[in-house]
Amino acid sequence: MTPQQFFLIIFARRHLAASIFVLVAATGAAITMLMPKVYTATTSMVVDVKSDPIAGALLPTVGTPTYMATQTEIISSERTAIGVVRLLRVDQNPQLVAQWKEATNGTTPLENYFARLLRSGMTVSPARGSNIINLSYSGRDPKFATTVANAYTQAYIDLLIDMRVDPARQYSAWFDERLKVLRANLEKAQAKLSAYQREKGIVASDERVDQETTRLNALEAQLAAIQGERVDTSSRQRSSGSELSPDVQQNPIIVSLKGELAKSEARLIETSGTMGKNHPVRMQLEGQIAGLKEQLEKEMRRISGGAATATRTTAMKETELRQLIEEQKKQVLALRETRDEITVLNKDVESAQRSYESVAQRMSQLSLEAQSEQANVRVLSPAIEPSEPSRPNIPRFLAASLVGGILVGILAALGLEFLDRRVRDKTDLAVDGVPVFGVIGPIRDKYTFRQRLDLLRAFVANHRQRRAAKRRALLLRDEANRVGSAP
Repeated sequence: MTPQQFFLIIFARRHLAASIFVLVAATGAAITMLMPKVYTATTSMVVDVKSDPIAGALLPTVGTPTYMATQTEIISSERTAIGVVRLLRVDQNPQLVAQWKEATNGTTPLENYFARLLRSGMTVSPARGSNIINLSYSGRDPKFATTVANAYTQAYIDLLIDMRVDPARQYSAWFDERLKVLRANLEKAQAKLSAYQREKGIVASDERVDQETTRLNALEAQLAAIQGERVDTSSRQRSSGSELSPDVQQNPIIVSLKGELAKSEARLIETSGTMGKNHPVRMQLEGQIAGLKEQLEKEMRRISGGAATATRTTAMKETELRQLIEEQKKQVLALRETRDEITVLNKDVESAQRSYESVAQRMSQLSLEAQSEQANVRVLSPAIEPSEPSRPNIPRFLAASLVGGILVGILAALGLEFLDRRVRDKTDLAVDGVPVFGVIGPIRDKYTFRQRLDLLRAFVANHRQRRAAKRRALLLRDEANRVGSAP
């Protein structure tokens, strides 16, 4: 269908299209005027994305699209609507209770019945790109719509608090029982450690082990010194019987005796040339030399016996030190085993202490959460009683009625045209293989503007003449009728 055909059809069916347009527009206007007025109250809430003031941890999921969608579903839930019913105290209104009984015969709980009714007028829409949630409620009474919108906000906040507090209370009871068990374990571990310390007589195991280890090191150092001394005395004992022995050579008595012996021998040699063997002086010198030699041998034997005694004494000291060292080693090993056992017991006590403190800290946090009356949602702007209805929107509805009337009128004209086809253009006669030889009609291309204006004037004048002639004919007919009816 070409635009020319479309306009020709609409022009030809203009009376039908106009009638339908008027009918549809009038019907739409009447419905708009008769529709009940609906008022909408809106409140806004903001979701706090800061850290939890009790746990001190960040809330990474708060403010995300998933979280906001979850909050929207919570607001739209039946549980929130039941909270609104409780806040409005519907069960205390006799008329509403009678309405509930008449509608459900008491089969549906009152709170659930009115909750479903309230949910039908409530809409929730989170603001895009922000943490703000808009809640709207529509009703015929503006005051009631405002009350319900604010009650929905309060019920939602109360529900969030309950969803946070109830699990905290349940976990708190479980942690309380667990805390008692951990306290008993800690007391048991501490008692076991104290009993072991009393049994072993240990106050500070680390200091005692250090002292005994130091003593063991000192005994081992003494043993090393005694072993060196023993080697020295053994060497002295082996060489003490000869004149080359250091003890003999360094002994002052031996040195003195050797000096006197040398002097006596020198005097004997001097007197041997002048005195005979039986000379009293020579015999005295020989006797003196013999006495000095005997005394020297005695002194050397004495020195040799002292070295042997020193060697035996050193060996005894070494033996005693070895025994002391063995006993000290056993004592140190026993103390180390005791210290290891105490370390294990201390670790048991520390582990029990850490577990107890961790659970106690969590218990304290849950106790605070169970007592908390704050939610992470704040009312940004409460609902205010609307002064104008939100529905119906009279200008919009009237415009829609007009547009709908136009569309329905056009569709009716087109439908009637398709049911009763007329030839209005040469394209309506177009048949495949059949040419069009001519078209009867005005040739508009040969008329100028002035000629068309003259034709229009002639048409208007002719139209006026025909109307005047028609009027004269009516007058003459009326006159004739009047004359014929006269007596």
